[in-house]
Amino acid sequence: MLLRVEGLVSGYGRIEVLHGVSFTVEQGEVVALLGANGAGKTTTMRAVSGLLPTWKGVVEFDGKVLKNNVPPDKRAGLGLAHLPEGRGILATLSVKENLELGTVVRRDGSAAIKADRERFLEMFPILRQKLNDPAGALSGGQQQMLAVARAMMARPKLLMIDELSFGLAPVLVAQLFEMVKELRSTGTTFLLNEQHAGALDISDRAYVFRLGRNELEGPASELKASGNLVRSYLGG
Repeated sequence: MLLRVEGLVSGYGRIEVLHGVSFTVEQGEVVALLGANGAGKTTTMRAVSGLLPTWKGVVEFDGKVLKNNVPPDKRAGLGLAHLPEGRGILATLSVKENLELGTVVRRDGSAAIKADRERFLEMFPILRQKLNDPAGALSGGQQQMLAVARAMMARPKLLMIDELSFGLAPVLVAQLFEMVKELRSTGTTFLLNEQHAGALDISDRAYVFRLGRNELEGPASELKASGNLVRSYLGG
């Protein structure tokens, strides 16, 4: 088991947002956290990555219990990457410079880093065309591709992506979901926070969140088959 979250309670200030969230992610899986805005999915990812404290419960990654004294940068060094909502690219830096930022936790040498950069530029050819352009000049979909490629440059064991589909046209959302399927072949495990039910098409399992709790879980194919129930949770 790569990630185990058990009875997680967390929130902001004195406001409790998560009320005992529990889920697991196995090595090599794509797991989706589904739910409407305010369901607690983003808060869950922030607590797992160390941006928010764990008030109660356990977060265990790759066999190591992550207590509150393990900060986000140390978690990243363990192979736990978090791509937040809003993409988080540095708009004034070039595409190339943004990709280089993804390598700061690596210690495997320039040859391996160069090989990975070439792999992702082949996967996202539009980024190669705009390698020296400022990242802020990219379209929304291109910025999301850059954000994912930068995160993958760190060679994470687990990449948590918060709202991959946020603000994008349906055709771009479909392309990005297909991109995750392709990236999975590199050996990276994915945890997706999504409102878009299309995430079920590329996921092995899913958890449906509501009001700070995960109230429904199962194989993605089964949850997709119960479309009316899932749509009710997603606000559709």
